[in-house]
Amino acid sequence: MAVMPSEPSPDLPTSAEAEESVHTVSVARFGRDSVIDCRDAVACEEPLEIQLSGAPLAVVMRTPGHDEELALGFLVTERVIQSLDDLLSLRHCSIAPHPEAEGNVMRVLLRPGVPVDLEGLRRNLYASASCGICGKATIENALRIAKPLDDSARFPRSFFSRLMERMRSAQRAFERTGGIHAAALVAPEGALLVVREDVGRHNAVDKVVGWAAGRGMLPLGGHALLVSGRISYEIVQKALAARIPLVAAVSAPTSLATRLAEQAGIGLVGFLRGPGFNVYGRRERVAEDGA
Repeated sequence: MAVMPSEPSPDLPTSAEAEESVHTVSVARFGRDSVIDCRDAVACEEPLEIQLSGAPLAVVMRTPGHDEELALGFLVTERVIQSLDDLLSLRHCSIAPHPEAEGNVMRVLLRPGVPVDLEGLRRNLYASASCGICGKATIENALRIAKPLDDSARFPRSFFSRLMERMRSAQRAFERTGGIHAAALVAPEGALLVVREDVGRHNAVDKVVGWAAGRGMLPLGGHALLVSGRISYEIVQKALAARIPLVAAVSAPTSLATRLAEQAGIGLVGFLRGPGFNVYGRRERVAEDGA
């Protein structure tokens, strides 16, 4: 009898890395007739400054762990670099005389000749986080930076079977805290390749993209991105930069996310909580089995 090949094991945080994602704090638990002082686990949140040739580029609030993947994914999805070839080095550094910043600064050096507009990048990052920019202009800017996908990938209904359950079973920090997001990269045949956790869902996505970039896998045509929580505009923008044709989530997409997905050629699967789900954006990305 033929033996079917097993699905490869996804790249998951180690027990030590998961422990780094969690802090223990004091808490008062109020019950029906009592109050108990005890300790509880919460998700760790600290700032990470990303420097470009020694100059500050951005500060992201993240869960420590896989910082190199986070910074590399950020550089890719914000279109600072086009490929790993643009990168000379990426490492933690300290800032004297601030020892408390140890481990919270990533310094990026680009190869000579790689063009970079530091002030333009800062303006774009600021605008992306501002509320005064209209949706139309925001989408036009995203599509100027990364053109719509030319990807024929389609995903059958069966592709989504137990995806969320499988990612959820890998969320070690969430299991302890209940307060941390996750993202996963799914291969075209449906195997989970990597799972990463972070207090910011966009950071979790950058860690996944950074993992793939570090392995020379970009662009990620034919793959799917799985995220906890909702699908925001920023998540779709990052998928577009990494050339991922489908994003799936346990919750709903936002209006701007669906508009960008439609124009960018990305399918969005929302409310993936069992056999049923909703499809937004490029709905032709999802088809009935055998279609």
